[in-house]
Amino acid sequence: MLNINIVCVGKVKEKYLKDALLEYSKRLSKYCKLNIIEIADEPIPSNLSDKLADNIKNIEGSKILNTIKNSYIISLDLNGKEYSSEQFAEKLDKITLNNSSVTFVIGGSLGLSTEIIHNSNELICFSKMTFPHQLIRVFLLEQIFRAFKINNNETYHR
Repeated sequence: MLNINIVCVGKVKEKYLKDALLEYSKRLSKYCKLNIIEIADEPIPSNLSDKLADNIKNIEGSKILNTIKNSYIISLDLNGKEYSSEQFAEKLDKITLNNSSVTFVIGGSLGLSTEIIHNSNELICFSKMTFPHQLIRVFLLEQIFRAFKINNNETYHR
């Protein structure tokens, strides 16, 4: 069975988001083994400089990379490629032909380190708009679920 890992910075605190993540986790259990790995976010001071921001991203990036083992890495980044749901389903289907593990990376409030960007097999972007990274987890799980439904010709997408 395919392993899908979601590595994300920070914890989800809101009950409604936790409930949505739990629901999509249940739905996805039919198609894959889902692992959600939360990395502790670094405190962000009010007097944040560019150098300090890079340092925080590098610390979080190292923690992220330490959790990834033998996996195709897709990082969510504003500079990534945007897909329709159908294109994303097709992309996921192609990736899983040669990979038994796919890891999606969601960075913290400051984004991803250069090291994460360079170690990613692909960068994707859900929107040029900015969303809370906790909410993006729900979006991501829903789109992964939708991709499986599309690829299995099941009614959900239409």
